[in-house]
Amino acid sequence: MSSEEDQNSEFQNVIEGVLTKKSLIKIVDTRSQDQLRNKGFGDKEDDDYLLETYEALYLLYLNKLVITNGSIDNFGSLLKHVLKYDKEIVTRFLVYRDLRSRGYVVKEGFGFGADFRVYERGGYEKKRAKYVVFCINEGINVKVGELSKNVREIETMGKNAIAAVVERRGEVIYYKLTNMKFNENKKQDNFNP
Repeated sequence: MSSEEDQNSEFQNVIEGVLTKKSLIKIVDTRSQDQLRNKGFGDKEDDDYLLETYEALYLLYLNKLVITNGSIDNFGSLLKHVLKYDKEIVTRFLVYRDLRSRGYVVKEGFGFGADFRVYERGGYEKKRAKYVVFCINEGINVKVGELSKNVREIETMGKNAIAAVVERRGEVIYYKLTNMKFNENKKQDNFNP
C-alpha cells in the first residue's frame, strides 16, 4: 500500500472546510480539527483552525476534503482560483504531495526563502524539523549568492537545506544543499579553453 493510500485510509470521514478571503481553508468541526492536527495538517490561528492552500489541494486530491462555500467544489476549481494569487502554487503542491506520499509531515517554511519545514518520519511534535526545503522549477534561474546565504543560516541552525526541483513532467528531484565558498580571483586572466 502506498503512503497516499495510508493517508487516505487514516481519515475516518470527509472533512468539511470553508474557503476564506485569503484562500486558506477554515475547518470548523473540532473532531476534524483534531484528526488533521494528529496527522500534521493545518494550524490554529487565533480562534480558527486553518489549512494552507497546498494542504487543502492535497486533501482534495485524496478526496478527503469538501469545500462547502462558493463555487469551489473540486481540486481543479481551487487550483484555478488560487493561481490568480499564487503563481508558484503548482510547484509547491507537487513537492508537498511528493513529500507527504513518502510519509513526511510538511509545514510552512519559516523564512530564508524556504517553502517548507520537513519533519523526519515519526518525528513530528517530538523533534524539530530536520529539513528546510526550497521548491524550484526546472529551468528557472536562482541567485546563488542569496541561496548560499540562506543555506549558511540554515546549517547554523542544525538543519539540512534541500532543493526540490520540479521537472517539466512534474517529477520531483531532491538535492542536498551545502554551503560553498568561492575565493575571489585577484588576478584577471583571460580564460580561453
